[in-house]
This record gives sequence, structure tokens and C-alpha cells, in this order.
Amino acid sequence: MTGHFAWHELMVPDVEAAVAFYGAVVGWGRRAASTPAQPYTLLTAGDRPAAGLLPLTGEARAKGAMPGWVGHVLVEDVDATLARAVEHGAVVHVPPRDIEIGRFAVIGDPQGAVLALFAGSLPEPQPMGTPGHVAWNELAATDWPTAFEFYAALFGWQRVEAVDIGPMGTYQTFGPGGTAVGGTAMGGMFNKPGFVPRPFWAFYIFVGDIDAAAARVGKAGGQVVNGPMAVPGGGWILQALDPQGAFFALLGTRS
Repeated sequence: MTGHFAWHELMVPDVEAAVAFYGAVVGWGRRAASTPAQPYTLLTAGDRPAAGLLPLTGEARAKGAMPGWVGHVLVEDVDATLARAVEHGAVVHVPPRDIEIGRFAVIGDPQGAVLALFAGSLPEPQPMGTPGHVAWNELAATDWPTAFEFYAALFGWQRVEAVDIGPMGTYQTFGPGGTAVGGTAMGGMFNKPGFVPRPFWAFYIFVGDIDAAAARVGKAGGQVVNGPMAVPGGGWILQALDPQGAFFALLGTRS
């Protein structure tokens, strides 16, 4: 369905180190999926693809790219959506490119957060709370109401629920077009704290027991930077850095 986050990819300098780290923390396996034009690894949860992994090249780093995760939003027409994004203030980081399974482009939204547009064939998304799959998509924005208007114009997203988070203001959950107020959200957005240097998207992988996962992060060489902490709905989250500096987040439960 268009307007959904349909895929998530990690770009890091050392692919093998990332396979080992996320295998230890999340339990992912691997499957080779390289093409003549691009080395590529599928990270798998059981027998299902859960995410993609590709090398962050020296050329990309020279242009300012850093290790990190990128979410792909499914659209009908990459070129048309990209044109609308630019009209609304987005920056093009990667112009439209054809790959074996479709076509994609990478943009920075008007506040600087990076995400990808994709049209083509991808694995069916798994229900929220499926172990080893991304369960939540979160934007830390400079000004979330303005950011929401950008994404609503681009993808048809709708507000689901506004949650008061105290001194940090409002946490606005959202869903794809057609989602009713109070319905099932696929993510949230809020104003980032002042010490966070730039807006960014974060993606929460469901892992089961959050405390066991936190221990695995440290044991595998990562660093938990926030949490575990309780969130509405009975879940627990943490945010962390992998050994190559990529920010990621986990969602689970506490017994």
C-alpha cells in the first residue's frame, strides 16, 4: 500500500561487522542479494527478509553521508513524488535510479531528515510486533507540525493521536491515508531536543525482552544511549549506537 514505510536499509563501512552485530542483538540472519551494480545483503528474521544492508562507500562519505538507517516509503511514481517533494522544499540526495526490483530516490525533507522514495516490488510488511521487524517509524523534527504538513502533502499521511509528553511538548502519531483518528499508527513525530544536532528518522525493531536486548547491545560492542524506558501501550524502548556509529532503536516488553 502506498504511503507506508515498506523497507529499511542500513549503510555502514564494514558490512561483515554489521552482520555480526545485528545478528547478535536482533537475531538476524543473512542472505546474499548482490547485483553486478551493487553489493547487497538481506538481513532476515527467520526465512523472511527484514531489512537491507549495503556498504557505505568512501565516495558517499566524502559527500557527507554517515553510517545510518534509511526508511523507504512506497509510492506509485518516484519521479512525480520527487517533483512534489522538491516543490515543497525537499533536497534531492540521490536522483531517481532503476534497480532490479523497482525505482528509488533519496531526499532530505525541508528540515533535513533523510528518507527514500520507492516504487516496485518489496516483501510484504509484517504485522507490528513481529520479532525482528521494524515496528515503529519516528521523526525527531525541528518543528513537527510543519514537518507533518510536508509529509501529509507528499504521502497523504493522517494524524492519529496527539500525546502530551510534558516539557518536550506533543508526540503526534500518524498513519497512511485512510487511517482514522484513534486508529493504528505506523509512527510518530515530535520536536527534537536542542542538543540533538539535526532532524532524523529512527526505526524501532521489535526484539521481545528489552532488558535482554539491552545487554546484548553492550556485549556486542554497541552503546545504549537512552532507556530502556516505558512508552504508552505497555511497550519498552531503547535507543542505541551500533559499533560503527549508526543510530538504531529497539522496542520490546519487560516481564
